[in-house]
Amino acid sequence: MGSKRRRGGPGRAATAWTVTAVVAVAAVTAGCKAQATETGAGGPRPATAAPAHGPAKAPPAPTGATTAPTGPAPTTWAPAAGPTPTKPAPPAPGVLMASGSEGAQVRELQARLRQIGHFGRTPTGHYGSVTAAAVSSFQGKRALPRTGTTDTVTWGRLLGMTREPTSAELRPPTAAPVAAPDPRCLTGRVLCISKTSRTLSWMIDGRVVSAMEVRFGSQYTPTREGTFSVYWKSRHHVSTLYDTPMPYALFFSGGQAVHYSSDFAARGYGGASHGCVNVRDEGKIASVFAQVRDGDKVVVHW
Repeated sequence: MGSKRRRGGPGRAATAWTVTAVVAVAAVTAGCKAQATETGAGGPRPATAAPAHGPAKAPPAPTGATTAPTGPAPTTWAPAAGPTPTKPAPPAPGVLMASGSEGAQVRELQARLRQIGHFGRTPTGHYGSVTAAAVSSFQGKRALPRTGTTDTVTWGRLLGMTREPTSAELRPPTAAPVAAPDPRCLTGRVLCISKTSRTLSWMIDGRVVSAMEVRFGSQYTPTREGTFSVYWKSRHHVSTLYDTPMPYALFFSGGQAVHYSSDFAARGYGGASHGCVNVRDEGKIASVFAQVRDGDKVVVHW
C-alpha cells in the first residue's frame, strides 16, 4: 500500500501561527491595549515588562521648538496716578488781643484807634465789648475779616496808619471835666466824688492828685451821698452778695465801696453798679488804692 500523507503536520502549525498574528494585528488596529508577545516553544506568551523607575518622562522637545508656559499669563499693571499736590494754606494770623485782655498794649490799641476815629472813649487798658466793636469797625474799613479780635495783621495795619500815642493820649486826666470840688473836699486827704460830673478826684489839701470817670448805682440800688471815711481796703475782693470781683475796693459805707469794674470798662455807662462807685481805669484806681489810707475822707455829692 502506498503511504498516506499525514494530516496536521507543519502546515497546520504555520496556519495557526498565521491566525495568531492576524488576531494580534486586528486587536491593535481596533484600539485595544494588547500586550506584546514572544514566540517560542510552547507558543506565544506575554513579554516581561521592564521594572518602573518613577514617572515616565516626556520626550525632549525638538531643537528650536517653543515650550508653552504652564502658569497663567502675567498681568501688566499701570502705575496708579497719585493725588495732585495742593499748595498748603497760609497759617492763620496769630491773635494778640481779644475780649478779656488787659494791660498796656490794650491801652495803646485804644489810643491808636481813637486817633483815627474808631474809639471815642478814654483808654482804659481793658478789652471789652466797646473795644471789640471798635476793632471790628476798623477791620471792616480795611477789608479785613471782622472778628473783633486784634490779630497780627490787624495790629500791623493799625501801626502803619497811626503814630505812637503820647502819655496824655494813653492816660488823659478824664474824659469828662472835673466838677468844682465840694467845700468838704478842700482840706485833708479826700476822695471827692461828684454825681453831677460823674468823676472822682483824689485830693490832698485842696490839690487834685488824680481824677477819673466813675458810675454809680441804679435807682433801685443808689449810691449813698454824704461824708464818710475809708474803713477797709481789700485788693482782691469778691462780692459775697453778687459773686462778682471788686478789685482795689475801698469800703466807705456798709457794703458800698470805690473799686475797679471790668463791666464799666467794657460797657461804659450802659450799665450801673449795685450801689458802689465803679472806676473803669484800672491803672488809676490801682495807684489811688496804694496811696489811700484807712480813715481818709470820702465825700459823695451832687
